[in-house]
Amino acid sequence: MPLDISIRTDTVPAVHTPLLVLQHFEDDRQPTGAAAAVDEALNGLLSRLMSRGDFRGKAEETLVLYPGQADVAAERVLLVGIGKRESYAMQGLRKAVGTAVRQAERMRVSEMAVALGHVERTSEHMGAYFAARGAVEGAALAAWDYRDLKTSPGEDDEPVVRLQSLMLVASNQREADEMQPGVEVGQAVAAGENLARELAAKPANLATPSHLADVAREIARDGDMEITVLDRAAMEKEGLRGILSVAAGTEEEPCFIVLRYHGGEEGDQPLALVGKGVTFDTGGISLKPPEKMEEMKYDMAGAAAVLGAMHAVARLRPAINLVALVPCTENLPSGRATKPGDVVTMYSGKTVEVINTDAEGRMILADALAYARRFQPQAMIDAATLTGSVVIALGHEAIGLMGNDGGLIDQVRAVGERTGERCWPLPLWDPYRKQLDSEVADLKNVGGRPAGSITAGWFLKEFVGDIPWVHLDIAGTAYRDEPASYLRKGPTGVPTRLFIEWIRERASR
Repeated sequence: MPLDISIRTDTVPAVHTPLLVLQHFEDDRQPTGAAAAVDEALNGLLSRLMSRGDFRGKAEETLVLYPGQADVAAERVLLVGIGKRESYAMQGLRKAVGTAVRQAERMRVSEMAVALGHVERTSEHMGAYFAARGAVEGAALAAWDYRDLKTSPGEDDEPVVRLQSLMLVASNQREADEMQPGVEVGQAVAAGENLARELAAKPANLATPSHLADVAREIARDGDMEITVLDRAAMEKEGLRGILSVAAGTEEEPCFIVLRYHGGEEGDQPLALVGKGVTFDTGGISLKPPEKMEEMKYDMAGAAAVLGAMHAVARLRPAINLVALVPCTENLPSGRATKPGDVVTMYSGKTVEVINTDAEGRMILADALAYARRFQPQAMIDAATLTGSVVIALGHEAIGLMGNDGGLIDQVRAVGERTGERCWPLPLWDPYRKQLDSEVADLKNVGGRPAGSITAGWFLKEFVGDIPWVHLDIAGTAYRDEPASYLRKGPTGVPTRLFIEWIRERASR
């Protein structure tokens, strides 16, 4: 259920709410902004706590107070630390509000109010629009929880209370007016990212290729988009044998989803989004070890992010043309499955020697990227949980970024910084291409252990032609083993926010 978001113009001490959230910069010795007003109403209580070191404002530090005074209408006041003033940005705001949501859950509070005034005026020229947007995103992403398959809480569990209502407190009507579009964009972005998280969280027996196609049809209907879903026979007719080589071992019907949104002028070149949709990956004949294989339901996180972004597009209606391409299949072993050593003729006409059937994502993406060229996109981005190597290189904090156009790489990286879905570039230098040389085909589908993420990127580069293109390897960022301030354990939705912001930025040119 989406959060109920409201904006109230009032003095902060007068706001009646079960939980009033105030933010405080690290090393500020006195309360400022909204906290200063509450401090005055509480006869200097906050000042005394800070002077004694009971609360320092370190990032995600919290302190709960129960005012019990008529001059402060809130039942509880939650101080949330937001770290150093000079490093505060929208990502810090998301984390602060997410931290507040976690506190609200522990206290079984379903409503809270957030005062934004002083931080939006003292940080990175954020302004009321971005402050409202960041707060809404942080709250909606933190509140999301996939519990659809739980029939009841455990014997020792209390009934779960989730945040249902968020109030943003504005100091005047001008500020409230600036907040309103930020709320609307934040809601659309969070809804898209939460859809991506829901699709990735579902078990593979539910989130099948057919299910992803049904979700895409709903998005197309809501957003007045064109949709084509190619089944196995249609893909055979088109020559999409890279996708079909991965689907050879599964009885589940594969599909290739093509969504087209027409928000720009007729004839304008579209942007293209491509997402890897392997709904479950056993590795095929090159079978994975059984430990944690259940996490391979997340191997469609790139596809989920593309669908989440298009869900937001249906609400935001940016003035640009888009095409989204999502190849979907399981990767399973069987008597019909592709074998190591087989050679596949791809959609582009190039031949690929399959050295490892567990390098399946690049096979379906290569066909999708080559197919995207028929739409003559001005630029395209693909996202995929492509390689374990990127986790070794970058851990779980950064997306591996590769591409063939320096300007587009810089643009995507800057967008990632703003959205909190950060990217780090890896080089596609010519010498790496030699690792993909094959004795029997145009190239192999793996280049060995050295620079595994880079050679996977090089493989994809072989199929994009001269279209400006960026590849995002999200294997380390698509899901989390531990919860974070505004993200629970499990799927993150990365890079849905990045996709949406990139689209909106290109549309505003």
